[in-house]
Amino acid sequence: MKKLSKLFGAAVLWTSLSVAGATAAECIAPADPGGGWDFTCRTIGKMLFDQKLVDAPVQVTNMPGGVGAVAYAKVMSSRADDAELMVATSTVGVTQIAQGKYPADTSVMRWVAMLGTDVGVIVVPKDSDFKTLDDLVAALKEDPSALAVAGSSGAGGWDHIRLLMLAQAAGLSGDEYKQIRWVQFDGGSPAVTQMIGGQVQAVSTDLGEIAGFVESGDIRILAALSDERIPAFPDSPTAKEQGLDVTGYNWRGFYTGGEVSDEGYDAWVERLQKLYDTDDWKETAKGNGLVPVWRGGAEFEAYVKDQSEQMRKISQEIGVIK
Repeated sequence: MKKLSKLFGAAVLWTSLSVAGATAAECIAPADPGGGWDFTCRTIGKMLFDQKLVDAPVQVTNMPGGVGAVAYAKVMSSRADDAELMVATSTVGVTQIAQGKYPADTSVMRWVAMLGTDVGVIVVPKDSDFKTLDDLVAALKEDPSALAVAGSSGAGGWDHIRLLMLAQAAGLSGDEYKQIRWVQFDGGSPAVTQMIGGQVQAVSTDLGEIAGFVESGDIRILAALSDERIPAFPDSPTAKEQGLDVTGYNWRGFYTGGEVSDEGYDAWVERLQKLYDTDDWKETAKGNGLVPVWRGGAEFEAYVKDQSEQMRKISQEIGVIK
């Protein structure tokens, strides 16, 4: 499995190039470099050019803020009809929308496609006293406020919800699991960096954002929130295996402005489907802990609408919103 850092480096090199006479498409990654949305933009942007599906390397713009809300507002206000623009998003973004943390609901954008899904993981430093998920759960049961856990979403975001789902499945009451100290960072990689530095004791995030740290041996996966073990890390047990029936997938995909023409929208759907159908994408996805899954066009738009409603209901059930 290739290091994510090498992949990022190659992607940055490609996206810094220019091709005479070609109009470069742009992909906004609504987070700092190194996170899952950045990975989505840079990797897929590079592969679109490699597969000759775009005429020039895709320009990547990092626009962190509000777990994607800043980029959402920017597209709404000034780039709603820009057919050369796509924005990386995921379950994390849709969860924020469902909780009213974005400036508008899903109807103001055109949802292009998803190409794969990331797997949620609970990770700890390599020398952590927590050797199993049971160890972590036992500590939470003893004193929920004694531990600080981090992720790339705010309180009530998808990373946080996945942790609360585990706590709920382990038998903690709503009053108990709400005492768990949650720390937000703008990306899984910064969260893990701070964890290694001793600022927090565990991280709930997506494997695709922090796989390089697992490869290097700096951190350990306590639990994969998936139905089966992750092929890239077969020694890492699932939460289900350890007695907690919780899964937490995070799809990776794109939206574009709500005023983009059908022609521009359909062009993006077609490009991404052609890329998805290549062996290169399947290998890249699996090598970075993603499960290749395709939904595009009208099917994806319906899926996003349904998921937004589902996330709203889950958020209500665990007390994140009223």
